[in-house]
Amino acid sequence: MDGTVLVADDDRTIRTVLTQALTRAGCKVHATASLVTLMRWVDEGKGDLVISDVVMPDGNGLDQLPKIADARPGMPVIVISAQNTIMTAIQATEADAYDYLPKPFDLPDLMKRAARALAVTRRAPAARRPDIASTEQGGDLPLVGRTAVMQELYRLVARVMNTQLPVLITGESGAGKSLIARVVHDFSDRRSLPFVVVSASDLEGMDGPSTVLSRAKGGSMLFDEISDLSAPAQARIVRMLDSLGDNAPRIMATSQSDLMVRMEEGDFREDLFYRLGGVTVAVPPLRERVDDIPLLAEHFLARAERDGAPARRFGDTAIDLVRAYSWPGNVRQLENAVRRLVFTAAEEEIARVEVEMVLGNQPAIEPLRSSGEGDKLSASVAKHLRRYFDLHGGVLPPPGLYNRILKEVEGPLIEIALDSTGGNQAKCADLLGINRNTLRKKITDLDIRVTRRRKLM
Repeated sequence: MDGTVLVADDDRTIRTVLTQALTRAGCKVHATASLVTLMRWVDEGKGDLVISDVVMPDGNGLDQLPKIADARPGMPVIVISAQNTIMTAIQATEADAYDYLPKPFDLPDLMKRAARALAVTRRAPAARRPDIASTEQGGDLPLVGRTAVMQELYRLVARVMNTQLPVLITGESGAGKSLIARVVHDFSDRRSLPFVVVSASDLEGMDGPSTVLSRAKGGSMLFDEISDLSAPAQARIVRMLDSLGDNAPRIMATSQSDLMVRMEEGDFREDLFYRLGGVTVAVPPLRERVDDIPLLAEHFLARAERDGAPARRFGDTAIDLVRAYSWPGNVRQLENAVRRLVFTAAEEEIARVEVEMVLGNQPAIEPLRSSGEGDKLSASVAKHLRRYFDLHGGVLPPPGLYNRILKEVEGPLIEIALDSTGGNQAKCADLLGINRNTLRKKITDLDIRVTRRRKLM
């Protein structure tokens, strides 16, 4: 390694470690705890590479990147930061940093990145820079959130994005799993290479796997909802992963299902499970980060206005109701609901009654998970009832709840039982364990249509 490296960090230990490691590698090193000193060196023409912390006693390291670019066009800057959230990564990239590493960093990894920065011509900013706007297109969900669980998610993504480990991203439908995969790619050192989403059909045929690998070109490869793939498709993925060479792409997969449970049930290959299990990133459902709901709702209102929709804002009681709802469809369901409110609200301020009307028509059944309580009817009913109470925002539902709920359960139960018995009411009554006259009365009261047919059971 050859060149002069300028190190700026207020941690004496980090300055000492980097100075020793870079000097042993053959570099000259100037280290400082001051951004003022760093910028003086840059202005004097010193250095071939900058390694800088973000939070310094006399300013923010990210703020200096445009100044460094103006003074020394093409000079690479590697940003290191203890504020290891995805937002720091975004800010570093938008400021045109050559690379970003969260603290604590792996010293050999940093040395490799420094060597690349010194040895090769920097890529053009447009080729390297993640297209932040692309996460706003094609129905992708925004990575918006300030809650503790989202900050932990950001920290995990920042730690793993430049490793070679495969990443398994789990979470419910609509939570943003595919967006996390895209972020991992866009802020990694593979950002200028292809991001390929692989379907089961892509793997079919003798040339399917090799075609997929040629498309990836050492970038990132995402198997979306891998738990839905058939056994033959899973086998093809295993064979493909086993054949990867030196220019292997980063492997990522998403799954709504618990793959451990699917594996134990024999529905998912054990060898594939362990090949994907380098790092597991769990995306929290919206109901576990309710404080982010108003932020997301405002984000969707602003997006709609940018797209030409009328300006809207939530009234206080309206946003309270939005926040209280459990959003079984997660962020995507919230986005769709806000979009409807934008176009159906009578005034600029969205009223509570308008939110009630939209949420009253939302899907009531939360996605079932393939484990434990989630498979029990009582658990699903309990979730439905909790959502029903949440919808009323702390006010009790109208009287007569008991009979209304029983009617909702009785109707589908009797309809399915009648269908299963071919419309034979005697058999249906016996199946349900009730009197035939009672069944007839319920059929009349619930307005159930009975069709007699031969049923082979």
